[in-house]
Amino acid sequence: MIHVSFQGERGAYSEAAARSFFNEPIKTVPLATFAEVLESTVSEKTQYAILPVENSLEGSVGESYDLLYLTALNATGETYHRIKHCLIGTGKIDEIDTVYSHPQALGQCRKFIEGHNMKTIPAYDTAGSVEIVKNINKRNCACIASKDAAQRYEMPVILDNIANNLNNYTRFLVLSKENSSETGNDKTSIIFSIKHEPGSLFRVIENFHTNHINLTKIESRPTRENTWEYNFYVDFEGHQKDSKVSEMLNRIRHDTLFMKILGSYPCAKLG
Repeated sequence: MIHVSFQGERGAYSEAAARSFFNEPIKTVPLATFAEVLESTVSEKTQYAILPVENSLEGSVGESYDLLYLTALNATGETYHRIKHCLIGTGKIDEIDTVYSHPQALGQCRKFIEGHNMKTIPAYDTAGSVEIVKNINKRNCACIASKDAAQRYEMPVILDNIANNLNNYTRFLVLSKENSSETGNDKTSIIFSIKHEPGSLFRVIENFHTNHINLTKIESRPTRENTWEYNFYVDFEGHQKDSKVSEMLNRIRHDTLFMKILGSYPCAKLG
């Protein structure tokens, strides 16, 4: 049976995303941090790791991108998981004055929280916040997590679908020591850094236009080594083994100080 590591407690959205991606019986392994999730697969305790990289409402998950720069694992798949936030607790809505959850979930439900004048307390995981509230056992305390997490901890759902926008998806990358084969509908992710000089980013991006390759995402993150210098994270359509893509990557490599191919993998459908 496939073993997949994820961050959080049982019932976390990452666990649900893993089950949806593999669409077969898997053994999920909950771990406390993103770094531990990746290390579990590096050390072959699990065959795959799943990592949230961006949310349609709150944007990119910075910690995940920083770890992708460091990891030796390959991106071998992606999946979009719909996020349906619930208010969970033992009290009634007018009794709740304090709400626990992961900071991303709190941000995604900001309008609801502010509209009910609730105090927020960050937790390391959405599903873990359900356990916290269950242990506190006070009617004025609630949390934000999935309906699955509420059922797992046998806690009542006070209100369903409380996010600022119900069109709420998180994109996850699946990583392993293996590589994915070409399918004809693939995406490739790379990381690169460039000289801090005029035109250096343009020279890299121009390659996508010249080769008629669709660039689907570009994200910058501080290098942490030199002030005001950045690593660029880019996703584009195509597989690194395709001759046109391979030639383009070689040209990009000449125009960068550093380039890392995270991996090529089948494009996921939204929904």
